[in-house]
Amino acid sequence: MAKVYQETAENIQILAKALQKGELVAIPSETVYGLAANAFDEAACRKIFEIKGRPFNDPLIVHLDSLSTLDQVAEQNQTVERLAKAFWPGPLTLVLPKKKSIPSLVTAGLATVAVRIPEHPVLQKLLQACQRPLAAPSANPFGYISPTTSAHVQESLGNKINYILEGGPCRIGIESTIVDLRDPSSPAILRPGGISDRAISAILDLPLDKPSVASKEKSAPIAPGLLHKHYSPKTHFILRSTPFTETALKNLQPKEAALCFKKPDDPLTASLENVFWLSESGSDEEAARNLFSKLRQMDTGPWESIEAELISETGIGNALNDRLRRAAAKS
Repeated sequence: MAKVYQETAENIQILAKALQKGELVAIPSETVYGLAANAFDEAACRKIFEIKGRPFNDPLIVHLDSLSTLDQVAEQNQTVERLAKAFWPGPLTLVLPKKKSIPSLVTAGLATVAVRIPEHPVLQKLLQACQRPLAAPSANPFGYISPTTSAHVQESLGNKINYILEGGPCRIGIESTIVDLRDPSSPAILRPGGISDRAISAILDLPLDKPSVASKEKSAPIAPGLLHKHYSPKTHFILRSTPFTETALKNLQPKEAALCFKKPDDPLTASLENVFWLSESGSDEEAARNLFSKLRQMDTGPWESIEAELISETGIGNALNDRLRRAAAKS
């Protein structure tokens, strides 16, 4: 069973040495917890795919401690510099031409690599101690709900890994925004996330292509998180395009559960055991922070089906709806 290591100087060194030796460590970040390996070590990265049950055509994100180390793994350009100045460290991933130092396994055989510089202070300490870039997808069985606490990792992968670094609950709670910069003059959003497309477009003073729709293609996607079905609970999961009414919530069947965006106004409705919500006040940021944790909570309940409402497509709401749609997608 995995041991959870608290953030101490001694433990950071223990885990850094484990990574250097080719072992895996579950790591905290501001987005979700990841399952990390030395990105230069192909054998170590292969373990990520094997432990998660992740298909080898789904590339990994490479995490760096600073912009100064980007040249080790990818080709830079002026657009990278502008976005890095505005959003790194933070929940932004860039797809760039890769260097030969990164094994093709990490990039699913593609000529590009997805990279980001996380802001989480505990992960930053580990990256600096390890002195290697870390390849890391979410630390959960492939396709299941992403983990946002160390307890989630322990529940899902604790019997398959040895090390979990404690970093507290994830501040953002959904994965990073991914921007395709293969052609820096024509940037495109591949996956919505913790930074809105509007914020990125404002920095670049360029329009961005819309986020890619869920795809059933079996060829390698250009970046992680683009598969048709993802982030899915085991319980039957469906979506509704309009908000729940008080009447609809009160008429739920005993084995049906509802996931609302905002806490119902009626105290009696809010007290129903099969009514859940993502935000007390209707905050997009709070909803994103709670999404995966709430889905995991509901997935362990006695419900035979979960129905969730979509929210406004503005700001981070776009990323929330992306996760909900993929979670509800059919295989």
